[in-house]
Amino acid sequence: MIGQIHSLESFGTVDGPGIRYVVFFQGCPMRCLYCHNPDSQAVGKGTQMSADEILKKANSVREFLRNGGITATGGEPLMQPEFLLELFKKAKTEYNFHTCLDTSGICYNDKNRELYTQILKYTDLVMLDIKHIEPTEHIKLTSQKIDAVLNFARFVSENDTPIWIRHVLVPGITQNDEQLYKLGRFIGTLKTLKAVDVLPYHDMAKSKYESLNIPYPLPDTPIPTKEDVIKARETILSGVKDTLKEY
Repeated sequence: MIGQIHSLESFGTVDGPGIRYVVFFQGCPMRCLYCHNPDSQAVGKGTQMSADEILKKANSVREFLRNGGITATGGEPLMQPEFLLELFKKAKTEYNFHTCLDTSGICYNDKNRELYTQILKYTDLVMLDIKHIEPTEHIKLTSQKIDAVLNFARFVSENDTPIWIRHVLVPGITQNDEQLYKLGRFIGTLKTLKAVDVLPYHDMAKSKYESLNIPYPLPDTPIPTKEDVIKARETILSGVKDTLKEY
């Protein structure tokens, strides 16, 4: 089986626990306004690679993957679910790598539950990016409805797979106490929740957009401060705690 791969990174430090070998899948149905890899969105591009090729490369740097493993990210890995299953199955059964799936969950639906169940059998951790908890704002931010994302989060929890929630703090878009608290209320329903990360929006992809001759969607959006990020995480966690009190 052949996958469409955007790129590989052999020393990832922000893509799950420890030092990771990161596989960037090509193709994504979302069009997030703050996307920092717009070149990974198009389907049918990228480099064709087999799971064996990728895993041999990862194994060659295994001594550097301290307390880490392999992370599938993108783009959106679940746009190529059959290939992802083969990659993770071999990573676990043949190489004993820790596997992490970094996803938006946007591709989930009832038709692929069985296939996704198989993928989760070989997934040690799901890092789920919830872009915005408010349905209308989620569409504005990503061009996609939020339903699949929340259903996928519930699905992961029901399958007893550890889940790590990530949320990007964007001034004027996601920096809203009411919505952050509401996000926490939802996150608190996930029984396999292991961590919550709030990531500050950044504009470091501006040069990439310029090189691709694509207008940068958020030219005037400021960078949140460290204090903004801390406060946002505290607001989310207050929602999580209030939900847990009710269980």
